[in-house]
Amino acid sequence: MNVFATEAGTDLYEHATVMGKAHIASLFQQNAERFEDFSFSVPGLMLDLSKQRISSETLNLLCELAREKHLKQWIEDLYNGEKINTSEDRPALHTALRAPADQRLNVDGEDVIAPIHENLSRMETLVNCIHAGQWLGCTGHPIDTIVNIGVGGSDLGPFMACKALSEFTTDSSRKVDIHFVSSMDGSHISSLLDRLNPTRTLFVISSKSFTTIDTLANAETAKEWLKRADQHDQMNEALILKRHFIGVSATPKRMVDWGIPESNHLYFWEWTGGRYSMWSTIGLPIALRIGMQGFRDMLAGAHAMDTHFRNTEFESNLPVLLALTGIWNINFLGITAHAILPYDGRLSHLPSYLEQLEMESNGKNTTRTNEMVGYNTCPVLWGEIGTNAQHAFYQLLHQGTIPVMCDFITCSTRYEGPNNTELKHQHQLNLSNCLAQSQILALGDTVIEGAENSPPHKRYRGNQPCSTLLLDKLTPETFGMLIAMYEHKVFVQSVIWNINPFDQWGVELGKTIATGLLPALNGSSDGVSLDSSTRGLINHINTKR
Repeated sequence: MNVFATEAGTDLYEHATVMGKAHIASLFQQNAERFEDFSFSVPGLMLDLSKQRISSETLNLLCELAREKHLKQWIEDLYNGEKINTSEDRPALHTALRAPADQRLNVDGEDVIAPIHENLSRMETLVNCIHAGQWLGCTGHPIDTIVNIGVGGSDLGPFMACKALSEFTTDSSRKVDIHFVSSMDGSHISSLLDRLNPTRTLFVISSKSFTTIDTLANAETAKEWLKRADQHDQMNEALILKRHFIGVSATPKRMVDWGIPESNHLYFWEWTGGRYSMWSTIGLPIALRIGMQGFRDMLAGAHAMDTHFRNTEFESNLPVLLALTGIWNINFLGITAHAILPYDGRLSHLPSYLEQLEMESNGKNTTRTNEMVGYNTCPVLWGEIGTNAQHAFYQLLHQGTIPVMCDFITCSTRYEGPNNTELKHQHQLNLSNCLAQSQILALGDTVIEGAENSPPHKRYRGNQPCSTLLLDKLTPETFGMLIAMYEHKVFVQSVIWNINPFDQWGVELGKTIATGLLPALNGSSDGVSLDSSTRGLINHINTKR
């Protein structure tokens, strides 16, 4: 199946035969006003596409392709709660998680907005209680250490946001240390527990199903650690769970079965995809880090991007343009590698977050009608803080043989205040590196006079398409806008590719097989069917124990 066998798709293939031979440097030579023509803004955020291998005709054809794919209707279905997650027969309502309290959205006859805000209020009560030092451990000491136990979306989003927004702590939130545990092998939690005081530690167990083996294994380890620490005081297990555990899940009964009392529950819903969940009560660690007002500011920023995405024409719609430019690179120019390059240390975990968001959403090989795709879908994403990456994999970007599209992400201003002269200078150095690298990757050494006389091993071919995302400054609000923009980008691309971005069946089989292998690793192979490699590896492991 070829979703590009349309009028606009056919025109794009023909257009690509010309643009595919063009060098980005030549496009700037032909049009000195490219930045004015291909940069787009909303308050607080600017997107520069001028270093992409595109022309006005390219964008016009891509927007026409989006109209042929009924993108506007798909956007309305997303916002209106239609069951666009067809394989799981449910809506995808992450936009509702950041909608204002005075909005209403009926899904299957019930309003979903009011319960969202009820849970935000419940979360605010817990946050304020902890910040005020009123949540007491078993021995009466105030809780001052939070350990979030989760995996995937229950870990990556809150972890990224807490790092990105750590400068926005309040006087109260600054008193609380926050840690994240996700590793199944115990390496995270074992080294962490050695450093913590059990009388002052509260564990947040985050799992939509509350059956995730990675999360529950770490939770059991935490519970046993608390019980051992409490052996002299002889507190019963129920009291330990009440004083030292909060559960965040869409399945309250399983939290109760595990032992967490209802007073310590926060809820979200089955329609909340893990990689879209940090806007929900899964974002509890974020609220604990920056305060509830900061968390609401982050929601407001995401909602501002939601409004822009829903109401703005494709030709100036930031998520749509970012998505369509990606479609152009992937499906018409054959570029299937994508580097995420934040030039801001606070965004160090953004590449990992976007890896999950994009590759788990759009790493699909079947259409919504269960036909095999006949075209590339999601590219391979990776990335690193820009200045670190310059000393790691930029060699490949500049002189390797693989075409790569790059997103440069940075902030115009930082270190405001009269006493930050040296830090402001460092920010200027950072910006100069960001702008220089995107310039050279796109334009090559044409920016250097006489470079054509250099030996081949010193030449920079350029022509790597680059987008630049420039925040006025990083705040909870602009951070929310940035993440929501990437979410909508992923959705737009899924519509063009006719795939479902809201399921992740590809990860399920590995979990099932892993559970089935446990008996063999414990010395019993009865009923376990193994290939020779897996059998040999298990036998080798068992001889070493």
